[in-house]
Amino acid sequence: EEKGMAYIRLLSFLEGEFLANTEQNDALLQSFGRVMATMNKELLQVEIPSLAYKRDIWDLKHFSDIEDRIEHIADPYLQTVVRHYLLQFQLKLEPILKDFRHSIIHGDANDWNVLVRENEVTGMIDFGDLAYSPLICDLAVAIAYLVMHKEEPIHVVCQFLKTYHQVLPLEEKEIDALYYLIAGRLSTTTTMAAYSAQYRSDNAYLSVSEEGAINALLQWIKINPIHAQNSFRKACGIQTKQAVNHEAFWKKRNHYFSKAMSISYKQPIKMESAALQYMYDDKGDTYLDCVNNICHVGHCHPKVVKAGQAQLAVLNTNTRYFYDSLNEYAKMLSAKFPAPLSKVFFVNSGSAATDLAYRLAVAHTNRKDIIVVDHAYHGNTLVGIELSPYKHDGKGGKGTQADIHKTSIPDLYRGKYKYDDNEAGKKYAEEVKDILQKNKEAGKPIAAFFCESILGCGGQVLLPSDYLTHVYKHVREAGGVCVADEVQVGFGRVGSHFWGFELSNVVPDIVIMGKPIGNGHPMAAVITTDEIAKSFENGMEFFSSFGGNPVSCEIGKAVLRVIEEEKLQENALKVGNYLLKELEKFKEEFDLIGDVRGAGLFLGIELVKDRTTLEPDEASATAVINYLKGRKIMLSTDGPYHNVLKFKPPIIFTMENAETLLRELRNVFQKLNK
Repeated sequence: EEKGMAYIRLLSFLEGEFLANTEQNDALLQSFGRVMATMNKELLQVEIPSLAYKRDIWDLKHFSDIEDRIEHIADPYLQTVVRHYLLQFQLKLEPILKDFRHSIIHGDANDWNVLVRENEVTGMIDFGDLAYSPLICDLAVAIAYLVMHKEEPIHVVCQFLKTYHQVLPLEEKEIDALYYLIAGRLSTTTTMAAYSAQYRSDNAYLSVSEEGAINALLQWIKINPIHAQNSFRKACGIQTKQAVNHEAFWKKRNHYFSKAMSISYKQPIKMESAALQYMYDDKGDTYLDCVNNICHVGHCHPKVVKAGQAQLAVLNTNTRYFYDSLNEYAKMLSAKFPAPLSKVFFVNSGSAATDLAYRLAVAHTNRKDIIVVDHAYHGNTLVGIELSPYKHDGKGGKGTQADIHKTSIPDLYRGKYKYDDNEAGKKYAEEVKDILQKNKEAGKPIAAFFCESILGCGGQVLLPSDYLTHVYKHVREAGGVCVADEVQVGFGRVGSHFWGFELSNVVPDIVIMGKPIGNGHPMAAVITTDEIAKSFENGMEFFSSFGGNPVSCEIGKAVLRVIEEEKLQENALKVGNYLLKELEKFKEEFDLIGDVRGAGLFLGIELVKDRTTLEPDEASATAVINYLKGRKIMLSTDGPYHNVLKFKPPIIFTMENAETLLRELRNVFQKLNK
């Protein structure tokens, strides 16, 4: 009261209880849809010009306003999920939202603002968040709260949409936008709860929906956008999006490309999009990716994507010019290596890196003979094929060239020397020593020894702990150099260390990097010593048109930052150790499992017909892969006998993902073990 005046708020009374306190069913959801549509239909006729100038972080058309607050989310994985949906909104919706139907909307139709009586929605309260915004945003807000704590969120949305559309028909573009707008509201709720916990911790209301929003968001990322959009379209009686005719696609592919291009599965998958550890096909299915070690920190990781986008808009040139990102990235990358590895060369593929490593070794030693491990794979260039028994001894290969010398796979399970042989590493290394001696006597001394830090195509074989110690000693005493291939296992994948060679407590002379270095962007690198780099400075220029360009450098920097900021190396160790422990239990339970091995999130499960004879079971391995494909899990096989299940997912892979994989593996092993 002031100077005889009083301010009075007049409230009308609506009967009912809060939707939040009500057990929801299809009839109630449909009732809510009708009431919401009726309200929105009336609001379409209302004009409040001043609302057009209102800017509220809770208004979904301003979803981007949360960007500088996402860092307050404590869980790195959850933070990345939110950033993913923000990026999708910025790319897919923000540019076109201006063309959507706009109206005065309620803006906060959450389950504490909706009243229910006798299984019918009786009304809505609290119009304090009125906004002038795309009509569809009002639905997205309401639906976001409906899907919290629901096992079948898509069903919930469809029940609501079915009756809403009957009262107020939706446009196709509005329906298709719902998937991302619902994710947007869940992301805003999650972000603002985390933000308020630090700055407005006394306001409990701001975190009332936090747990529900987080759970729903983590569920939502598993849903293929096409599946959601088609389900919503079907609920509204609108034609669904059709998947491509795969037979026609095959014909086009075979018309334009050689059949030498390999493809996964007899019935291939046409992928449309991906997010972190999930891939989405054109039919609406979501696949859990257990095999793409290239998208190391997760498919379409938002920080990596934004780093590339930002630099691509400014400058992209080559290393003949000065630019900051080249030196910055070289400094960040070389800091991950022990001395004396200090000189970096950038190229654009792991195969090109192998080729360069070979040239460095030859230039330094003035020799050309190389020792490789049997069934190794080092790339698809001519040099790469010659260094890869996996290729040159396989179908279409021409066999081992005269200057390439193979040593046995140091396999503690299937090889000559077993797990219980304390001298196994030393004995396998003696084979290398013998090759060195024979070549010396023949007047063809060895230039280098190439070895993957964990043998991938060889069957996910973890090297004996002292194998490289002995091999490196022999090679160096013979005047050769030691090359570590980290293309598959580097950048924190092994968990306990950043590089696979560190498992063996050795320091190579040359290291090859590729695949994970750019999270899917075509880049690679070689690092070596100052001494070897100087040997390469013989007058012939080294240049790579795309190696080390500014975009690649910014992407590389982003990958390194993400690994550190999101503690993904630690995650690889935690989840990998859990999987190893559980798979060892499977080994005790199922006779077809001969061996379980690996480190971090680079694991192998070898299947055999007989544990005594070690007869490989390729058929069962293939059956497991096909079963998992049917269960929407992607895995592959490898090894000389194609009987090793090869597990190498994005290292953002979670404990929940591990549980899903283990559950399905148990199911298929039970079927095969009968």
